[in-house]
Amino acid sequence: MSEQSQTPQGTVADAVKGNWVDTIAPAWSRPYLRLSRADRPIGTWLLLLPCWWSLLLAMLSTNTASWYDLWIAVGCAAGAFLMRGAGCTWNDITDRKIDAQVARTRSRPIPSGQVTTKQAAAWMAIQSLVSLGILLTFPPFAIALGVLSLGPVAIYPFAKRFTWWPQVFLGIAFNWGALVGWAAHTGSLSAAPVILYFAGIWWTLFYDTIYAHQDTEDDALIGVKSTARLFGEQSAQWLRRFLVLTVLFAMAATILATLDRNPLSLVVALCGVWALGWHLMWQLTRFAPEDNDRLLMLFRSNRNAGLIPVLFFACALLI
Repeated sequence: MSEQSQTPQGTVADAVKGNWVDTIAPAWSRPYLRLSRADRPIGTWLLLLPCWWSLLLAMLSTNTASWYDLWIAVGCAAGAFLMRGAGCTWNDITDRKIDAQVARTRSRPIPSGQVTTKQAAAWMAIQSLVSLGILLTFPPFAIALGVLSLGPVAIYPFAKRFTWWPQVFLGIAFNWGALVGWAAHTGSLSAAPVILYFAGIWWTLFYDTIYAHQDTEDDALIGVKSTARLFGEQSAQWLRRFLVLTVLFAMAATILATLDRNPLSLVVALCGVWALGWHLMWQLTRFAPEDNDRLLMLFRSNRNAGLIPVLFFACALLI
């Protein structure tokens, strides 16, 4: 029995139950919102959080804050929602044949017949254009960085066809905001945001390897590569390495960004990084590669993990 026959209203298998798309969105809009993963907001958070980390560290570094920074934060949030939606739509277009063969994804809008490929492409273009409008309100250097991000976004859906490390390509695309957020505030880049960018990539390798374990059996049957399949029984050891690298790189970026502030501000900011590491360790202790419900819960918990540094960085600004 297909996922679509089990979900007569077209709901997607791994969506949050009772989400707003399935319950209150107009019926005509639901397939498009599902293409954008609006029924699964975790991806928007994971795209947004490196932007906020970087913006807050840039404010700590320059010891300046303005109302325009509030717009940067809001613009990054709107842009994350739109570009995540456009990227997911592009991913579903390129993966439509693969998705039809995987239990977790065959209920998505294109393989389940809720929308056509042409309709999906038009929706992707609309989201991209609105996102571009937001990006154009940022400084020129940030705009250029935002445009450059389209390269990794375009390549990512094909990565699992030619490398065992598609999560690296996801990390390159998903953490681009660590560069854009800093550049939007300062108009330039320095070592701190670049190191933070790599911290985000290690973090992505951590959470998306957990996520990819949901599909290892189907991926093996159809020949799709992933770090989950590559690591196999050694996944927990690799996750521990990614955890340590995430914390070390984030600490280095935080120290560089707060060198000219008082020591208490630095300690508070570092506490946010250490608390992030604690949360990742909590996830690792509960990692169960054969339990898909547990895997999905752990993956989604990375929203809370990523919000921890946001809270501490914001507190450090007040010191």
